[in-house]
Amino acid sequence: MYDDNEDRPEDHPVRGSGGDGGDGEGHIRPTDWRVPVAVAAVTGVLSYLVIDRIYGSIPMLPWSAIPTLLLLAAAETIAAVHTRRRIRRVPGTEPMEPLSAARLLALAKASVVFAALAVGGFGGMLAALAERFNAVDVRADALTAGGTLLSAVVLLAAALFLEHSCRVPGDEEPNRSRA
Repeated sequence: MYDDNEDRPEDHPVRGSGGDGGDGEGHIRPTDWRVPVAVAAVTGVLSYLVIDRIYGSIPMLPWSAIPTLLLLAAAETIAAVHTRRRIRRVPGTEPMEPLSAARLLALAKASVVFAALAVGGFGGMLAALAERFNAVDVRADALTAGGTLLSAVVLLAAALFLEHSCRVPGDEEPNRSRA
């Protein structure tokens, strides 16, 4: 396989490039709480402005986003529980492959951004519809937007839990100093 004179991949530590969102040592930092808050806030303002202008010309909201987001949240919660057990090597579980954990971490980070977009988008829509709440169609859309908003919050919590479950025990928090 490898000649004694060749470098083996396991001989080199993983190095971060600085642009990978890591800390420069091959580690990925946990999602900062400001990222989903900022994404939701910007999306909420944009959604409010757009919906306030064009609400009369768009079709009614489909309710199908509510169970879809809840199913995604349930799947990520189940994956988080199993991942946490496997990473912590609870007796009766198989050890987790690092690539599998990395894929789940990528899913969690993408889900955090997606859920924050949904929270902001449907929150802005709900705020825009609050002014027109006396029409029947508006009430139906407001209920759908509110349900989708709550489902997106559940997905956000599940994604953050999955991200947290991918941590290796014994790793220190990157923001804490070593004493």
